[in-house]
Formats: sequence, C-alpha cells, structure tokens
Amino acid sequence: MQRFKLFFLIIVWTVSLLANAKQHLNNNSTVSYLASPAMVDSMSDFFLEGIFYGRFRLNSFSFDWDEEVADKRRDHQTMGVGGSLTYQTAYLDGWGATAGLYTSQNPWHSRDANLKYYKVGKGVMSRYKVATQGEYGLTALAQSYLEYRTSKTSLKIGRQVIETQMTKTNDIKMIPNTFEGITLESKELEKHKIKLGLLTKQKLRDHDSFHHLFAYDDGEGEFDKWRENDDTAMHQGMTLSKLREKGIQDRLLFFEIANAKDENWNYMFNYTLVPQLFASSTLDLTYQWEQNGFIFSPSFRYMHQFDHGAGKIGGANLKTNTIAYRNKESVEADLYAVRFDVGRDNWRIRTGLSKIADKADIISPWRAFPTNGYGYTLLQYNWYSNTTSYVVQGDYNFGKENLHAQVRIGIQDFDDQKSGVQADSNVFQLDLIKSFDSVPNLYAKLRMVRVVGDSHTFALDGKQKLNPSYKDIRFELNYLF
Repeated sequence: MQRFKLFFLIIVWTVSLLANAKQHLNNNSTVSYLASPAMVDSMSDFFLEGIFYGRFRLNSFSFDWDEEVADKRRDHQTMGVGGSLTYQTAYLDGWGATAGLYTSQNPWHSRDANLKYYKVGKGVMSRYKVATQGEYGLTALAQSYLEYRTSKTSLKIGRQVIETQMTKTNDIKMIPNTFEGITLESKELEKHKIKLGLLTKQKLRDHDSFHHLFAYDDGEGEFDKWRENDDTAMHQGMTLSKLREKGIQDRLLFFEIANAKDENWNYMFNYTLVPQLFASSTLDLTYQWEQNGFIFSPSFRYMHQFDHGAGKIGGANLKTNTIAYRNKESVEADLYAVRFDVGRDNWRIRTGLSKIADKADIISPWRAFPTNGYGYTLLQYNWYSNTTSYVVQGDYNFGKENLHAQVRIGIQDFDDQKSGVQADSNVFQLDLIKSFDSVPNLYAKLRMVRVVGDSHTFALDGKQKLNPSYKDIRFELNYLF
C-alpha cells in the first residue's frame, strides 16, 4: 500500500509538469472545470476522448490553545501532502462515467498519544486508521459514478460531489466530503437550476470508506466513535445502536431550486429530509443593484427545522447536554440571518447577523454551515440554540499582483446558561490567496485566526466553561493540471 501511494504521488507530480490546466481553483478551495468531455459516437472514443484532471496539494496546520486542559485539549500540528487524479470519459448516447482517486500523506504530525486532541488537523488523516492500524495518511476512491447527460439535465448514480444548502464538499483540507446516491440536476425550467436526490452513504474528509449519513458510532471500542459520522457538528445523541433498535435507516432526500446567478433578484429554496428523524427547510433571498459605481446587495435567510422523532432519540443539544434547554426532547428550531454587502471595483464590505431561536440546536453534520455567508467565521459552530453572531468582512483584490485578501471580525454571543455550548468569543480572521504568473495554475493560501473568548463563564449547573481562546494558522498549496 505504501509503495502504491508513493507511486501515485510521483505520477501525479510528473504529469503536472507536462500538462495544461483544465481547472480553476475557487477561493473556497473547490475547483471549477474549464474543459469537459465531448459527446462521441463510438466506444473507442468513449475512453480516448476522456479527460484527466489532476491536483497536487499541501496543507499544514498549527493549532495552539491559550489554555491546554488535561485529557481534553492539547496544541497540535500536522501536514497533508498528496492530491487527486480524476478521469471523466466522453459521453456516448448521453452516458458517461467519472472516477476520482485521492490521497493524503502525513510527513509531519504530532505524537500518536495526542491523536484524540486533533481539531483542525484531523482532516488530513484518518484517526481511526492511525489508532487501530498505526497508519498515517489515507487514500480513497471518493468519486465513482455513472452519468446520463442531456443539454440541460444530468443524472448521476454512485459516489459523487454534491453541493447544496445542507450538503457540501467543504474541500479545504485534502480529500473532499462526498456521498453515495442518486442525484438529478436540471435547467429545464428557464433561468433556474433544480437539484434533487436520494443519498444513502457519506465519506467524510478524514475517512477512506463510505459510512452512515446520520449515525454516531457508540460501539464499545475506544476508537469506534471515529468510524461512522464523527463530524464535529454531528448530533452525538443519534447513535447507531438507537437507530438500529428502532429500525431506522438514515437516508437523506433533498430538493433545491434557485434562479440564475446573473439576475438582480436571487432566491434559493432547499428542503432536506432524513425520514423518521428530522427535516430542514431554508429560504434565501438576495437583491442587488448598482448606483454611482457602487454595488449594493441585502440578503435574508430563514431556516426551520422540523422534528420527526429525532428529539426523543437524541435530545435538543448536539452534544446531548440539555441543561437550560426549554424542551429537552425536541429538535424543532429556527434560524434567522441578514446581511448587507457594498462593493466597488476591487473591494467589498459585508456586515452580517445570524440568530438561532431559543429552542434546539440546528443539525447540520454534512459539512454545510447554516450560518455561512451571514454570521459565520472559520471553525466556529455558531448554530447552537439561542446564539447570536455578528460578522464584518472585507475583501480586496489586488489585481495585477494576483492577490486576494479577506478580513473577518466576528462576535459570538452564546447562551451562558447552557452547559452544552461554548463560552462567548470574538474571532479575528485573515485570509491571503495568491496565484503566480510565473507558474500558472499554482495557488497559495495563508489563513490566520485568533479567537479571544470569555474564560469566566459559569453555566446553569454551576460548572465553569472552558476558555475557547486559540490561535490557528494554516498554509495551503495547490497545483492544478
């Protein structure tokens, strides 16, 4: 296996030196294809006219708590080196296929004894593999699907990338979050895009195999909790044993509709359902106009979470600590968010606010962040019950320097009485994204976060909350070919 991984890395790097870019790296580290396979009329061309897409990447993380806590928190550093090679066939009678192989190796990491303390750095490895097999790094066939395509519609069956309001790749580490299922994307309705699907499994970024979508592994083994959905935002009360006892299969269905992005008036509606457990409905509205060279854009988001049985199984809090929750056995919840953007030429300023009703926590364990674009800052899970967040964000594009800078300042007001949520904090974030004329298709990103939290908060049970203050520094390199 180790020889295979080394061979894979050598091939990826060698091909990258010889190939031209067919992709573009977006600011959120996802990629957009600049070229796609054509329609062909023979089986030989079906494979010969296919396209390879490659990516070499490096991610390093350094995370330092202001206050380390025995058996709970320790500083840690780690690195991922690897990349991906994706192949798309041409399309014959509308049918095509895609396969994507990804790898992340760890030449730099903390000691094995610190494995459970990983926070930001855990996304470049599988903690379960390290703990049970002593093997750092992971390799995964994260994409593998059949596709039927027409001029306006795409039907995919298998392992795939899915970007909706509630399901995201969140590809800011080494391997994206992907899903197994059947999806349909259509533009048959003029100036609209419709997405719908049935998902049966998920592969988180730090896993090499597909697992349950909405089940937290409560096995007796010390490391079993890292086998299934162990995402930081996972509802830990929705355990595998409880779902099996009730005969519930954690499937996910979604429907989403949005109008064309080039319209002044934009709207998006998403409905996501996990049958017998819960559902969420989101409406997002944005209006944009130009005046005297300035672009103004107000936005509004409302999300309602329906309880179809999850509350009685897992409780209102994601960590199962329901102290100070009004209805401890309900996951019914509401999210309200507003923002206002103003921009001109190379700069933009955003002010945002998000408010979670004093009911239950928002459930979103599929790497999509409900407050994103409004009151969200990096690594802040601010969709707990009775949380209010404020964000000011500035973006500036330096043009000829191929440099994009983003600054965020966030204020997070959590419920002091609730034991199952963190103490209040202020967040300061700086992102620098650079591309290079001398080395086309090479991108570098530096992210620095400083969180300053309240270290003297006592919950309703009289226990003092941990100091949430820390420093987080990340450096990323991408080369696309």
